[in-house]
Amino acid sequence: MKAKHFPLLSLVCALLLTMAWTPLGHSQSGHPDTSLNGHTWHIQRVDTPRFFQEMTDRSLRLDAQNHPHIAYGGDFLYYAWYDGTQWHSEIVDDSGGVGRYASLALDGDGNPRISYFDWTNEDLKYARWTGSGWDIQTVDSAGDVGEFTSLALDASGHPHISYHDWTNHDLKYAYYDGSAWHTDPVDSAGWVGEYTSLALDGDGNPHISYYDVTNRDLKYARWTGSTWQIQPVDSAGDVGRGTSLALDGDGNPHISYYDYANNDLKYARRPGSTWQIQTVDSAGWVGWYTSLALDADGKPHISYYDDTNDDLKYAWGEIVALKLIYLPLVLKGR
Repeated sequence: MKAKHFPLLSLVCALLLTMAWTPLGHSQSGHPDTSLNGHTWHIQRVDTPRFFQEMTDRSLRLDAQNHPHIAYGGDFLYYAWYDGTQWHSEIVDDSGGVGRYASLALDGDGNPRISYFDWTNEDLKYARWTGSGWDIQTVDSAGDVGEFTSLALDASGHPHISYHDWTNHDLKYAYYDGSAWHTDPVDSAGWVGEYTSLALDGDGNPHISYYDVTNRDLKYARWTGSTWQIQPVDSAGDVGRGTSLALDGDGNPHISYYDYANNDLKYARRPGSTWQIQTVDSAGWVGWYTSLALDADGKPHISYYDDTNDDLKYAWGEIVALKLIYLPLVLKGR
């Protein structure tokens, strides 16, 4: 398109170029005059496509009608849901630089609750839908905290969150008792607490799987009612990134995770006192960003990323012999 066909557009462009090359004035103090000789600058976002990253194994939940709900973010915190006919989405927190590591839970009425990281202020935040608006709280601001969040609700609807304390390199846990938030360091033995995944048992006690950066191990912590019991699950090489935890009907833990040393998807379960470990998929660089769910029979279902082929994959099967079903070309890019 030629400029002569758009004289007004040409004039606007010329004015913008003139403004761009006009130096700012200076005040009597010698500092730049941001008012530009009496004209105040107003800055707006012109084109703001949604930016999101660092989704978790708890970013997706299904409601009582099996409709999907999703929390995600990066520039802002977003929430999307399907009502059976169409998708809806909204901005939950527009503070800027918020929403990474979003973890979603639905309460007994189907209302969303979201834990997430405030990258700008380096805080752990929590949002809940009240029925008429979003109530947003800062849960922990003691240092750089809040990455790798994982959220679960107890029988009373109170939130429980596992997350990483980057300042102290610890695994931390926060819960709300109905009147106040409480935070608790769970594991501080070295650099620990990345890739957390939280689940609550029938008594409301938290169980957490996570990555031990110092030893490059997969670890597991559970609250016994009086203390944290911590144990390594897998220490064969560099294992434990991208963990996802689920508890079966007997309260036994099941964990999917990435084996970085061998580039495999792995799965561990503890039916008694001993961990049983399997390699699920070793066809190339596979196993990033795992998400695990157990069906009514206690059989594992795992979604994960195939880095070799840039594919989303899905594995399911019996406890003894997992079978693989691949869903290629669903997810592209990194």
